[in-house]
Amino acid sequence: MKIVHKGHLYWPSTLKHTNTYPPLGQAMEADVAIIGSGISGSICAYMLAKTGLRTVLLDRGEIAAASTMANTGLLQFCNDIMLCDLIDQIGERDAVSFYKGCRDAIRQIGQITDELGTEVGFQPKKSLYYASTEQEAPKLRREYETLKRHGFDVEYWDAPAIADHFPLRKPGGAIVTHGDAALNPFRFVHAIVDAAASRHQLVVHEQTDISSHETDGDGTHVLHTSAGPSIRAKHVIYAIGYEREELRSQLIRSTMNRTYAIVTEPQLHEPKLKAYADYFFWETARPYFYMRITEDGRVIAGGGDEESNRLLKEEAAQKYSEQLHRIVRSLYPSFDAPVEYEWNATFGASRDNLPFIGADPSWPGVYYCLVYGGNGTVYSMMGADILLALIAQREHPLSRIVALDRPSLQPI
Repeated sequence: MKIVHKGHLYWPSTLKHTNTYPPLGQAMEADVAIIGSGISGSICAYMLAKTGLRTVLLDRGEIAAASTMANTGLLQFCNDIMLCDLIDQIGERDAVSFYKGCRDAIRQIGQITDELGTEVGFQPKKSLYYASTEQEAPKLRREYETLKRHGFDVEYWDAPAIADHFPLRKPGGAIVTHGDAALNPFRFVHAIVDAAASRHQLVVHEQTDISSHETDGDGTHVLHTSAGPSIRAKHVIYAIGYEREELRSQLIRSTMNRTYAIVTEPQLHEPKLKAYADYFFWETARPYFYMRITEDGRVIAGGGDEESNRLLKEEAAQKYSEQLHRIVRSLYPSFDAPVEYEWNATFGASRDNLPFIGADPSWPGVYYCLVYGGNGTVYSMMGADILLALIAQREHPLSRIVALDRPSLQPI
């Protein structure tokens, strides 16, 4: 099994009991088989099962045990690539449509959490996106003007305005975005899978490894498991967090990065906690730092991304954790709670800063929801919406923008 994180993870401590699902014990048939039970696979499963499609969710390990546990739960409509840069890359119409799709995806996640009726840590938030240096202020201002012109709910704060809200000296200014949200990704995935299974007849099998995938003469997909039983399905979705070997270097233009995260102990009696808790903080520098406050008064912070597919042992990653904690203290001087959880993780990043969502160009009935980048939860919701449309043979306004064979990938 591919190991995608290493260290002391926070999210499992927030949900002591989780439902388990049996391995596949006998052959079965389905309309849709989804491989991978992280955020992407679970949202796809929920959306598809809710329409009445016979849906099966498969994982070689346990529900939400891979990248989901390293997800820091920030939902933002702004992306690793600024809107003004994305416009230069793919054109104004498509770039704005993509950003609006991200904004809509956050709203959709909020609607799903209401349907679940289970506490999953979903809370509306604002983001403070500050210029890391004064030299980056003009471009940040340009980004604000681009967002504002296209109807996004944003403000621009100069240095005095920032200082009025927080004890920070950020002479380059900041964009404040409205419409973001926080989430407990671990609780969310378990809740959405359990709800789909109990209410919408989703079939779930953990500890079920797909050893091969072939197609019959009638177009039916046959998934063989290492234990023997097979699944016959009209459609197959790969939501596994990275591309299958057959696609490597053919369609997918991606790199593997290593990132770092910390979670502090709670600091409940800090008078400025409420002011900070309403916001995410992140910066224009690349790689960027980010932080958020949990409901119980912890700081979650991360960043320091670097191109590598190798995880570090705890001792080697210690200096990155200490660096993240120092940045937290510089942004929030009165917060002095020590680090309690820390980990490093690997994730895929596409070379054009967009996810890979859609149909396999050469294999009918096979689809991918590969949410590469720093906005994976939002992309997962977007991906489920797109794949639901494609399987129902409906047009979706974003499908062309994130397709595996999109034209914007050609020069990369």
